[in-house]
Amino acid sequence: MRIGVVAPARTVSAESAARMQAFMALTYPGHEIVYHPQCFVTEGHFAGPDELRAAAFLEFANDPAFDAIWFARGGYGSNRILDMAMPQLGPAARNKTYIGYSDMGFMLGALYARRIGRQAHGSMASSMGREDKGIDAGWVLGWLIDGDRRGLEPTLDGRPAAAFNLAILTAMIGTPWLPDLTDHVLHIEEVSEAMYRIDRMLFQMAHATQLKGLAGVRLGTVTDVPDNDVPFGENLEQMMIRWCREMGVPYLGRSGIGHIALNHVVPFGVA
Repeated sequence: MRIGVVAPARTVSAESAARMQAFMALTYPGHEIVYHPQCFVTEGHFAGPDELRAAAFLEFANDPAFDAIWFARGGYGSNRILDMAMPQLGPAARNKTYIGYSDMGFMLGALYARRIGRQAHGSMASSMGREDKGIDAGWVLGWLIDGDRRGLEPTLDGRPAAAFNLAILTAMIGTPWLPDLTDHVLHIEEVSEAMYRIDRMLFQMAHATQLKGLAGVRLGTVTDVPDNDVPFGENLEQMMIRWCREMGVPYLGRSGIGHIALNHVVPFGVA
């Protein structure tokens, strides 16, 4: 397998790329991971200007020599290239697997909506820290290369699934990039958002016409929540029960995804 890495949002360091390349050389020596030079470009907040990020994604996605696109990292910016990139994807792009999470939900959702390739919510190609044992990176590579299911989210139950960062999901509501999730179990996670903002986004999710017909909702991890100036008065479970009831779908409990060291893989559709 040949895996291509691009950065539709923020830049990555050469050090983090080298760690992942070394890890793959040790664990899957018969396979190759290739970082596009664009991954290391910095222009303001982004890994290069919008046009460069779109071009790099299209170059690798449309190249039949690559079997998968493993997104480099999140941050912010992938939504800015959807209009440029999605209409230009060719036949080779339909034969690939695309994996990432957080801001890459824009890419995964837009691809899934157009049935271009297969998608999965999972850790990214810059995820390995200095003292990282590479467990979740190994889950991604094992699933991509060998079809190893050990890193899949344990609550997957044979029904179609999809997973998104809540802020990304709500930003896609009302746009053509949000896929039809009818009959799907939706997994959501969040990071660095205050409780009132999480509540507000759950309200938007619950009343979005585009999200009618879900089979259920699971809550992944919610990390680095800023302190409220006064106690919010509800915990996450209470919020989920409230808004799922208002949405008319079952709240199915917790999920092991998110901005955590052991971020499980959730393939879109049926695993």
